[in-house]
Amino acid sequence: MSQEFTSRDKDYSKWYNDIVEKADLAEHSAVRGCMVIKPYGYSIWEKMQQALDKMFKDTGHVNAYFPLFIPKSFFSKEASHVEGFAKECAIVTHYRLKNDENGNGVIVDPDAKLEEELIIRPTSETIIWNTYKGWIQSYRDLPLLINQWANVVRWEMRTRLFLRTAEFLWQEGHTAHATAEEAIVETEKMLNVYADFVENWMALPVLKGVKTPNERFAGAIETYCIEALMQDGKALQAGTSHFLGQNFAKAFDVKFAAKDGKLDHVWATSWGVSTRLMGALIMAHSDDQGLVVPPKLAPLHVVIVPIYKTDEQLKQISDVAAGIKKNLEAKGLSVKYDDRDHLRPGFKFAEYEFKGVPVRIAIGGRDIENGTVEVARRDTKTKETVKQTELIAKVEQLMVDIQQNLYKQALDRRTAGTHKADTYDDFKRILDNKGGFIYAHWDGTAETEQKIKEETKATIRCIPLDNKQEEGNCIYSGKPSKQRVVFARAY
Repeated sequence: MSQEFTSRDKDYSKWYNDIVEKADLAEHSAVRGCMVIKPYGYSIWEKMQQALDKMFKDTGHVNAYFPLFIPKSFFSKEASHVEGFAKECAIVTHYRLKNDENGNGVIVDPDAKLEEELIIRPTSETIIWNTYKGWIQSYRDLPLLINQWANVVRWEMRTRLFLRTAEFLWQEGHTAHATAEEAIVETEKMLNVYADFVENWMALPVLKGVKTPNERFAGAIETYCIEALMQDGKALQAGTSHFLGQNFAKAFDVKFAAKDGKLDHVWATSWGVSTRLMGALIMAHSDDQGLVVPPKLAPLHVVIVPIYKTDEQLKQISDVAAGIKKNLEAKGLSVKYDDRDHLRPGFKFAEYEFKGVPVRIAIGGRDIENGTVEVARRDTKTKETVKQTELIAKVEQLMVDIQQNLYKQALDRRTAGTHKADTYDDFKRILDNKGGFIYAHWDGTAETEQKIKEETKATIRCIPLDNKQEEGNCIYSGKPSKQRVVFARAY
């Protein structure tokens, strides 16, 4: 498998694609720009879903589901929103097919044109706020804290599996509040939920910040984000949380009666993460031997491989493996005993290494005699002999150690990949030679931001929430600046 596998240094993009396809995570579908998420990949996404869903419910949110189709007129009600998504929308114009009378197969029935076209949701603010109008009358109906797990369509021209596809899976939270202060608290709370998940489950450190006006979500007053750094020095936006103000409430006339009887528009938030997190997971931890999965998200925690010469040895090994499997599963770990007899142990080792299984246990004839097993960990590729009586505790501890080590490695890479630039020449030199996060002064204007983007392909990833005030001069215009912002080239 490794002979067909491209290294990171040779071609990072192909290395990524090779992992996605050869580790059985996903593949391109017959529909241009869309992907098939294969069972192994989907099982990782399910783990992500389960962890996030619990976090949402623990913070008072409930799940619902809203239509895939949105009347075109809904998008016209919030001007900046429609402008932000207009070029990405897929549109349903007809509702029926028929056989062509000339024998050319199935055609669209011209008599079945919709009176109003339907947009396949690129995001659900409009359909949800139209619905909320019927749900909210009084302060007693607030806050309304709803999440939906769904698919969305954004008609991307250049696609890459998980990172950018025409259709992708995500969750989107949409909440309504009585005051701006409550909505802002909600927006920041959900940003922290995302950061907690990405750092503690995905083992990936993130920067928390706000987007510049140029980079805000269409229709938002403020967009909060978490940004992660990949191994090639590019940034990836791992989640966003938006304070929408009263924009959508006003567009859809969603009002509530306050305690004093006065009518006012509600205050809104929306927030979401998507299967793009799968791309982040792959690029953050994987290596030239394949996928690396943090234990908290691993579909398979442990694989047991028998090494034997006789059927009698195999029977003895299988009996020991069954006990190990049972005891590990009792600890909440997922375990597979791979006794396929048409494959050599070496092939199995390579297969599970490529799929990123955190721990591999090999049991041979000598191990049966000695009461031992060989334990290999995927992150460091180290092996050791462990007594069978100590194995369960050892594997439990390894899950903790591997999770922590992957986070430390990612944090060390981010630290090494974080730079300061005080001049535009330094900024371009760092971008071209090192990449990474670059803290630099910016004059706060959209014009300067756009010029830097056009000339370097670097964007302002965020203005960090913990930013220190620091007098300086913009690297591009030389105008005064009171703080550094974070630039990077990004996915």
